[in-house]
Amino acid sequence: MGREPDGAAPTSGANWRAVTLVVMALAGAAVLIALIATLGGANRERDRALELQKHSYDVMILARTLSGTMARAEASLGRYVIAGDKDERLGLMFVDQRNAAASQLDQLDRITLDDQQPRVDALRRAFAERGEELNLIALSTRYGKNDQALARFYQSREAPALARIDRELNLIIGAERGLLDERNAAAMASIGNASRVAGALEIFGVLLVLGAVALGWITVKTMRERTLAEADADAASQRADELTEAVALATSELRVQEARLRQVQKMEAVGQLTGGIAHDFNNMLAVVTGGLELATRALSRDPAAARRHLDSATEGATRAAELTRRLLAFSREESLKPEPVGVAALVGGMRDLFDRTLGDGILVTMRDDSRGWCIRADRVQLENALLNLAVNARDAMEGRGELTVTTGSATLAAGQVGDCPAGDYVTVAVADTGCGMTPDVAERVFEPFFTTKGVGKGTGLGLSQLFALVRQLDGEVAIRTAPGEGTTVTLHLPRDVGGRERAPRPEVTIVATSAPRALDILVVEDDPRVLAATMGALGELGHRPVACGDPLAAPAALDAAGGIDLLITDVLMPRQTGPEMVAGLASRWPDLPVLFVTGFAGDVGTADLGGRPVLRKPFTLAGLERAIDEAVADLGADRIAAE
Repeated sequence: MGREPDGAAPTSGANWRAVTLVVMALAGAAVLIALIATLGGANRERDRALELQKHSYDVMILARTLSGTMARAEASLGRYVIAGDKDERLGLMFVDQRNAAASQLDQLDRITLDDQQPRVDALRRAFAERGEELNLIALSTRYGKNDQALARFYQSREAPALARIDRELNLIIGAERGLLDERNAAAMASIGNASRVAGALEIFGVLLVLGAVALGWITVKTMRERTLAEADADAASQRADELTEAVALATSELRVQEARLRQVQKMEAVGQLTGGIAHDFNNMLAVVTGGLELATRALSRDPAAARRHLDSATEGATRAAELTRRLLAFSREESLKPEPVGVAALVGGMRDLFDRTLGDGILVTMRDDSRGWCIRADRVQLENALLNLAVNARDAMEGRGELTVTTGSATLAAGQVGDCPAGDYVTVAVADTGCGMTPDVAERVFEPFFTTKGVGKGTGLGLSQLFALVRQLDGEVAIRTAPGEGTTVTLHLPRDVGGRERAPRPEVTIVATSAPRALDILVVEDDPRVLAATMGALGELGHRPVACGDPLAAPAALDAAGGIDLLITDVLMPRQTGPEMVAGLASRWPDLPVLFVTGFAGDVGTADLGGRPVLRKPFTLAGLERAIDEAVADLGADRIAAE
């Protein structure tokens, strides 16, 4: 009996150790299982958090992308409106970007969760409403209503639909950002619990290190993804800045192209005018050459007849000079100069232009019921527009018919004709007896580059330029036409109540009080024939001319001649212009009188001439004598001597 306790003690100790070992093993296994379960749960929570993070980032990036696409679409529409339908690619770019935005909205609808669905539905409704507004602006531009399109475009920037789109996008992004913060917090809490459990178990320290490494890797990956998202956002901002600069550059280029377009349109009209001018020139040259030949033959036997022939030749040359001046004045390129214009007088003064341009097969009739009313416009631009209207009418009549130009006056109520406000208007109606137009053609006549003429016979710019001019003057254009009944185009232009047409400057006449004295005159002219003729004319007037055929040789000629009383020089010469030569001589001969002679001043403005008198070629002896007297007497500044 006494040994049982002694024998039982080792067994009990062994059993206790075994139980303790089993318990420890079970505890260790339980701890290991718990750690594995904890780490597994943490990994699952991490994966779920990353997936939800990716989803939130996708939603936010897609929302930002949708906003940028809509902004680019509206920017393209703005460029399209500013271009005035001159570049169809801008309109196509707007349509493509709107379609891309719709596709992105559909994608946003698919990836958002149920709690975001009401906001996506509200965004879709605002997007559709905004699309209707922008499509209306695009259609207005497409049909040539540029002013209306531009006004609607600026008004649309304050549209409620645009504000709702921005609000719904911000709500969607804000909600996703809130969910992202909550999910990040939950994920971090789960990972923290797993770390604390692993830290309590020193025997699994290595696993804690591995967990820390894994956590570090996850953190680095998250930071890298965040860095990439920030880089994408910076790139989007940079693209928006580039788009703004591109819009500004395109706007400046459009202004330059608009100025070039006006000059191209003007030169197109000059091309139409050239045929008639050439015909008249041939007639006038025939008068000149025939008169000179007859005068040569009659000089010895009948001086009176020779005098009549010379007078006839002089008259022909004078008419040719007048034609040349009119053509140069019509084709010049300069900035617009609005001034009071009497429309009746302007149209009446264009009769010769109409006759020479339209040909003998067109009967031109002009009527005036304007009561002397004036408008405020650029005279040359208005002449250009009316001449192009007449050319279009001639083409519609195939070179034979009647063209009636009627100037009138009207007092209109608001909206009575197009968008014209109430007030007094001067009307110019151009009617032809041509083939007329169908309604679908008449609706498109003011579109740029639209033409019914064959290839190479028209640019389609004439009526669009006319439309732009009338709208620039706050007027309106009306067309009445039907197939077989001809066409009448009526311009309604606001009356300039306080304006009065500028009267021509009276001719300056210099009365000689004594016989003119002979002058020593240096003549600088690069054309030998003109130089010889000028020398002969000066000699005929009793002066002592000195010839110089090169402007660069003028200083040496002045030194060699000694005392020179007057310098006569051409304006445009190959090696050096007349104003440049005079500027170089000013340091040594500051008080030397100068008379400029030119047939066409080109790019040389009146400021370059220094206020000195100018004599236009061709000139008569009387005109030359008056110009010399004016130059020597220093009469006024910037005047054109009478011929």
